[in-house]
Amino acid sequence: MPATRNRVRIIGGEWRSRLVAFPSAADLRPTPDRVRGTLFNWLGQDLTGKICLDLFAGSGALGFEAASRGARRVVMVESAEAVYRALQENVTKLGAGAVELRRADALEFLRSDGGIYDVVFLDPPFRTDYLKRVLPVLASRLADGAMIHIEALRAPELPQQWEVWRSGRAGAVIHQLLKWTGHEA
Repeated sequence: MPATRNRVRIIGGEWRSRLVAFPSAADLRPTPDRVRGTLFNWLGQDLTGKICLDLFAGSGALGFEAASRGARRVVMVESAEAVYRALQENVTKLGAGAVELRRADALEFLRSDGGIYDVVFLDPPFRTDYLKRVLPVLASRLADGAMIHIEALRAPELPQQWEVWRSGRAGAVIHQLLKWTGHEA
């Protein structure tokens, strides 16, 4: 079933073809099926045992996709109340026991969180400087060889420890899969 307005389809794993609903909200734009398909081809279809962070969860498309593909734990962070409530409903509907929801600002969450993550999804609102502000704080939350997916209007400037592993474009949006190499130095 194709995605419809305010719904997004999970494209792989246990919940393949299931729909998750989300409210209309400023700057909420789910990652398109084509980009998600490419991303999970890059990551590998099976995320069994991985610990993931969906830092600007929005519709939850990336986090639910990771959980559907076997991630051991997926932390979704969302600050907007109505969007957060929709994520709660979707967790219940899917029986998504591996998904943990946090209602918080992304930077505040990172500063107070003690988790270490294997895969991180970063799709902040485009008209903000969140990406530039999040990347330095995120570094201390990354496992050796962690993979970070970024969606933005233009590629961010990256310190040496961030290697562009793969990249693509979907319309005006670039998406990159970065590998964290900071622990190797």
